[in-house]
Amino acid sequence: MKETLERLWTEYLFEECSAIETDEERRIIKKTAELHEKANALLNKEQQLAVEKYIEILYDGESIFIKKAFFKGFGLAVSLLFKSFSD
Repeated sequence: MKETLERLWTEYLFEECSAIETDEERRIIKKTAELHEKANALLNKEQQLAVEKYIEILYDGESIFIKKAFFKGFGLAVSLLFKSFSD
């Protein structure tokens, strides 16, 4: 079951969930890019590299927790489904 969820996550849902579709999402992406440019203008190359590595680690951690939430949510949905049929 875990392998099936892994495939579902990596081959379909991750791409679907990361698609930028709404005006709010586009606004946030634009604001993020603007703030990134402003921050880079204030930092030297060494500081920029350190901040980039920090951001990458934050993204990695966030990705792990999002995937974990997906798996746990799926498990909860399945258990609720089984419970509704057994009642």
